Amino acid sequence: QVQLVESGGGLVQAGGSLRLSCAASETLLSFDTMGWYRQAQGKQRVLVAKIFSSGSTNCRDSVKGRFTISRDNAKNTVFLQMTSLKPEDTAAYYCYVFAHGREYWGKGTLVTVSS
Repeated sequence: QVQLVESGGGLVQAGGSLRLSCAASETLLSFDTMGWYRQAQGKQRVLVAKIFSSGSTNCRDSVKGRFTISRDNAKNTVFLQMTSLKPEDTAAYYCYVFAHGREYWGKGTLVTVSS
């Protein structure tokens, strides 16, 4: 059972930055895929960015050039660096891992961007 704990959310003005962290209960080296999803109020949960065991990454078009996903294997932590934040980035952000043949989710951290 993989446990994921997100942190780093909060209230920020448009144009500001936040860094989200996702601490995993075991080594990231055992994970096939890690990523961040977000869910705005009244909307479906959507992929923000993923990082694969190979180290390659992808992200949704609306955050390209602004958000960066990375990982620190020594700390068992995945990060989402968010810059140039916009009000439309407001959402609950969830850490995601695919490992041992199944999905694991964190409980989420709220990001609110004021205009």
